[in-house]
Order: sequence, then C-alpha cells, then structure tokens
Amino acid sequence: MSNSFDLIVIGAGPGGYVAAIKAAQLGMNVACVEKRGALGGTCLNVGCIPSKALLESSERFEETLHHAAEHGIKTGKVSLDLKTMMKRKDEVVDGLTKGIEGLFKKNKVEYIKGTATISGANEVTVGKTKYNAKNILIATGSDVMPLPGVDIDEKQIVSSTGALELDNVPGKMVVVGGGVIGLELGSVWRRLGAEVEVIEFLDRIVPGMDAETCKQFHRILEKQGISFRLGTKVTGAKKSKTGVELTVEPAAGGKAEKIKADIVLVSIGRKPYTDKLGLDKVGIKTDDRGRIPVNHHFQTSVPSIYAIGDVIAGPMLAHKAEEEGVAAVEIMAGQAGHINYDAIPGVIYTWPELASVGKTEEQLKESGVKYVSSKFPFMANSRGRAIGQTDGFVKILADKETDEVYGVHIVGPDAGTLIAEAVIALEYGASSEDIARTCHAHPSLNEAVKEAALGAFAKPIHI
Repeated sequence: MSNSFDLIVIGAGPGGYVAAIKAAQLGMNVACVEKRGALGGTCLNVGCIPSKALLESSERFEETLHHAAEHGIKTGKVSLDLKTMMKRKDEVVDGLTKGIEGLFKKNKVEYIKGTATISGANEVTVGKTKYNAKNILIATGSDVMPLPGVDIDEKQIVSSTGALELDNVPGKMVVVGGGVIGLELGSVWRRLGAEVEVIEFLDRIVPGMDAETCKQFHRILEKQGISFRLGTKVTGAKKSKTGVELTVEPAAGGKAEKIKADIVLVSIGRKPYTDKLGLDKVGIKTDDRGRIPVNHHFQTSVPSIYAIGDVIAGPMLAHKAEEEGVAAVEIMAGQAGHINYDAIPGVIYTWPELASVGKTEEQLKESGVKYVSSKFPFMANSRGRAIGQTDGFVKILADKETDEVYGVHIVGPDAGTLIAEAVIALEYGASSEDIARTCHAHPSLNEAVKEAALGAFAKPIHI
C-alpha cells in the first residue's frame, strides 16, 4: 500500500465515504481512514439505518396487532419476537456496510482501519504509520451530546446507540429531548408496548421546523399514546436495581419532582466530533460549539485541509454531508461544486412522517416577506382514504406577488418521499402554479401536494 495520496478522508460516514468514492471517480488516488472497524459511520451502524429498520418492523407489528382487522384480515394471537427483529436490523446494517466495502474496492479507494490524527498540513498519522496527502478531508461526524447530571451507561440510561440494542421492551421509557432521534426511537418502543413519555426543555417539540406543522404532529403522536412534558428540564438521575428516578423541574423555574422509568433515553442533540484530531497542531481552531470554520470551498484555515458534514455549521443530516462531500472534492478537482442550503430537506421517520424544506412560516414573518399559506389535508386525498392514512396535511408557502415557493411542510403518510417534489421545486425556483399545473398520477398521495399548490395561487379542487 502506498503512503502517499491525492486525498485522505478521515471518517467513513455518509459524507466521508461518498466523498472518497466521488474523488476516486474524478481520478484522484484516495484513502479513507475509519476507526470504527465498519464503514458507514454513525448513520449506518448506530443511527439512521438501524433505527429505520426498527421503525419499519415496529410499524408492521402495530399494523398487524391493531389494524389488520379493519382490512378484513383475521389473525391469530400476535406476539413479539424481539430477538428476531433485532437480528433483522443487524443484517440490514451488515449488508450495507459490506456494500460500501465493495464500492471502495470497485473504485480503488484504499480503506485504512484505525484512528487518524492530523500531524501536518499534508500528513495524517494512523497508529505508527504516517501518510502524506495533497489534501485532507475531515468527515468525522458527531457524537452524543451529554446531559449534565445524567450519566449514560447504555443499560438503564441510554443514548440512541443503547436504545437500538435493548433486549426487552421496557415497561416505561422516558425520552429526554423532543427532537428527531427521541421521537423516532420513542415511537419504536411505544409501538412494541412501552409507555413512553417525552421531556422537552422548550415549549414545543422539533424546534426549528414549521410551528403549525409541528403542532399537528404533536397531536398525532399524543393520539398514538406518547405523552409529553414541555418546558421541563431534567436536573438529575438516580439508578437502582428497579429502574431510574429522574429529577425534573419547570424550565422557567419552580418546584422539582421525581419521575420513575425503566429506561431513560437521552437524546438532546449531537456535538461535532473534533476532539483528538490534532487540529491544534496545525493551527485549526473550532468555534464555541466545537465546529470547524470553513470557507465556501469547505477549506479550513489551512488551505490543504477541508471539512464537511456534522463538524461544520448547518443541520446534522447525512444527506447534507453527502452533498458537501461531493461538492468539496469537485472543487478540489477544479470543478464548480455547489450546494443550495435552502433546498435541503429534513425528515422525521415516525408514522405518519414529518418532512420539511425551505423557509418556515415563522422565518417568513420575521423577514417581513409577503406570502400566502395553503394547506391540503390527507383526509381529502383519495389515496390517503384508500390506505387508511388520513392524518396530517401538506402546507405550501409562496410569495404573495411572484408565487415563488419558499417552503413546503408535510405531516402525513410517506412525507419523506413526497418532499422530494418540493425540493426540486425549490432548487429550480418553481412557483406554486408550476407544481399545480404538473400532472400528478391519480390516485396518489402526491395529489395532496398538487392541491396545496392550487390553493396557493388559485383554489384547490377537492375541498
């Protein structure tokens, strides 16, 4: 193996491995260093993929248990085989990690196993071996954000990693944090039989997404059996053989109280993984949140060292990291890599799903832009009625005068898929009329997007 490369990528998560493959396709001699021992990073190994596997399995379990009879399907006694469910999840992860190894071999990307430190502007050290590179790309992702006073042991008090490995369904799970990870994993264990309570410091769940859409989302989750304590902070945790006792109090101040749980899931966010990389040795400083400042070409203060994904500013999303990885190596190759950060979707894969792209109504109000807001409910959508999925709506925000679409927010069935149409609309500067005059197949869930678009510039047909 050579010790000299055009590019060394540190981290083999979605951003890192995609960047490495793309760089190789552009003719570079590339190495990718990963310390985990398996490719795919947090997302593939202990994040996006295993959680989606469990979400799918738990949805099927609940559908069979509670809704099959509505479709005239009679079943015998339905029971949960959690061991088999977990085995399937692990097999999905294993297959995908091996798939990335295959892509590395196909594209001649050198896979170096071990922990990397940056020992120079053009040098990376792994173990006792030093490697030279024309450019270095930091794609080390993020780690669990700790909660003061609550020590994670991955047994009784777990992070998302531990919540994906439980060997039995807890009687009660308390989820600390009302964001994407907490709501998705809370939904999994609620469907499998746990009592789930979500504690959120702010006065709403999923902060940062469109408030009206999130309010509807909150109602739907409550109807499914998840309870919420908003405006509440957790100040301590005491473990015993019988469970965990949390101390909570109002975020604005007030009397403390105790809450008991079998399992506590801490999901208050993630922090950039920039420790122990050796950044200080090459003069790279991080900001107050541990992120690495970069310019529009993803270069750090050291021109030969680039950074993407969770370690730089912006939403911590796998697909955002992928796009940045591609753009960064295209720029290294002398091409015009570019990302439209206003057209990056966010999705929560509960059921129904919550998906969003572009500006929220709150952002438009704050900016003083004159806009129109149009909603169309899935209750009025033919496909939604046929499949028995009628919760939620599509919401489109468009400029009052030019009709340009500013934002699209969906809570409903397959929202994560439906949002793709909206992403394309924003990418190409489409108007709501452009969407509405595009023929949509009937009957399809996508027709709800068309109807919401109709309502933004004219009137919907079906309500």
